[in-house]
Amino acid sequence: VQLQASGGGLVQAGGSLRLSCAASGSIFSINYMAWHRQVPGKQRELVATVNSGGITYYPDSMKGRFTISRDNAKNTVYLQMNSLKPEDTAVYYCNANLRYSRYSSQYSDYWGQGTLVTVSS
Repeated sequence: VQLQASGGGLVQAGGSLRLSCAASGSIFSINYMAWHRQVPGKQRELVATVNSGGITYYPDSMKGRFTISRDNAKNTVYLQMNSLKPEDTAVYYCNANLRYSRYSSQYSDYWGQGTLVTVSS
């Protein structure tokens, strides 16, 4: 199983970016998908999650400017980021909790490689 994130880059404060993350490989079903971010020297923090039914969750600190969505047919999760601020600068990681085989009932977490978002002031 691989998760490939894309869409990061350099943007000015107030701008927008849309991140994508596609899961591929041996996948039977995906439970939730999520985005996290990490600034060097700090702990990784949750940005948003979306479950297989499309129900989303945002920590209070992430509400308002970020929107997570998911295309189940493509095993892809998106993160629309608006009104970006310099403090949003971080490496953004996607995560999927999935079941890789019909013969196993276990769900496991898989992570993408991260995509760098830099917001200039």
